[in-house]
Amino acid sequence: MDESLLLWTEKYRPKSFREVIGQGEVVKRVEGFVRSGNMPHLLFAGPPGTGKTTLALVIARELYGEHWRQNMLELNASDERGIDVIRTKVKDFARTKPLGKVPFKIIYLDEADALTREAQQALRRTMELYTQTCRFILACNYSSKIIEPIQSRCAIFRFKPLPPEAVRKLIRHIAREEGLRVDEDAVEALIAISNGDSRRVINILQSSAALDKHITADMVFQVAAVARPKAVEEILTLSLQGDFLRARKKLLDVMLDYGLSGVDMASLFHRTLLQLDLPERARARLLSLLAEAEFHMVEGSDEYLQLEAFLANVALEGEKLK
Repeated sequence: MDESLLLWTEKYRPKSFREVIGQGEVVKRVEGFVRSGNMPHLLFAGPPGTGKTTLALVIARELYGEHWRQNMLELNASDERGIDVIRTKVKDFARTKPLGKVPFKIIYLDEADALTREAQQALRRTMELYTQTCRFILACNYSSKIIEPIQSRCAIFRFKPLPPEAVRKLIRHIAREEGLRVDEDAVEALIAISNGDSRRVINILQSSAALDKHITADMVFQVAAVARPKAVEEILTLSLQGDFLRARKKLLDVMLDYGLSGVDMASLFHRTLLQLDLPERARARLLSLLAEAEFHMVEGSDEYLQLEAFLANVALEGEKLK
């Protein structure tokens, strides 16, 4: 287990369309473009870890075979986001002819929503001028941050978080390949923590495997620095029962034990509130109060004070329910 996280991620990156999991309809449509040999510019939008970069690399492998690296330029727009990058690197690559039978090269721009508007305008013009020799694949988390002229030039594909079955399949595959024993509780914990992000699953699995080849739920929660759902539920239950001081102490213990920030804790409260057995009006009021506390924390207020105020409001809501 001495490989870096990057190498583990690369090791389990799919190499063909049939290996890509969790994005069935998207993969089917993209494969149709590649098989026809007539591919437009593509825009991949969706949460991180859902396969956008992987699918772009699969496209390049399928089109160019062993020469895919010479025919593909991969840039991360969040690092190189200015207009100069578009005018130099991108334009220089776009104006050269590809190697092999495919009549165009591929430029892959990751995190394209980080490009400045000026850079996006320059990119729009480059996409127009070099359509004969180049195809662009843009990947972003938020397609709304891509200017309309670029969106209209692309076929747009929206990626969804991986469904639980796809995550479970990935975990079993890695466990089999690496000789790991993963408890069923640990699998469920990985599914809950990852929120459909395959990269997060792989990183947590490797970090856990570096400690022990028998991976338990406790180990997963510790490595991911996420509190157990039962501990978070206990905090809210104590508050609802009117035991504010014990709830406050439990909150501080959980935050210190797992190294959680106030915003992390607010996210866990949000998930737990949706699952608690509460009247809908009470749930709605508590969610509204939690959103207000989270907003104040982001704006710079003391996180402990805001979370304690939220628990106080939960206790008052519990009094009303009684």
